[in-house]
Amino acid sequence: MSSVITQIPLSEDQLAAVALRFRMLGEPMRLRILQAVCQEERTVGEIVGLVGANQANVSKHLSLLAGAGLISRRKAGQSVYYGLHDELVLKLCGLVHGHLHREG
Repeated sequence: MSSVITQIPLSEDQLAAVALRFRMLGEPMRLRILQAVCQEERTVGEIVGLVGANQANVSKHLSLLAGAGLISRRKAGQSVYYGLHDELVLKLCGLVHGHLHREG
């Protein structure tokens, strides 16, 4: 196990925050949404088209991701744009993907 986890005890609040991040990444649809917004901001309609889900389902996941601080919302006129807020998400996904690729 990483020395960071064993050497720096986390408070209950910090542990809860870490667990929330992992819960948000534990749903394939949320990962698809994160992938859709990782390079540029997109509207709900654009995200729906990219991830192949209905608007209600995408909106529910967007709300959860925004509430967890992983994505940002920006209103411009009648449109709301969603973008990646926490770059650590990309690093975590990349680490897991690389590990899975090595295990083959």
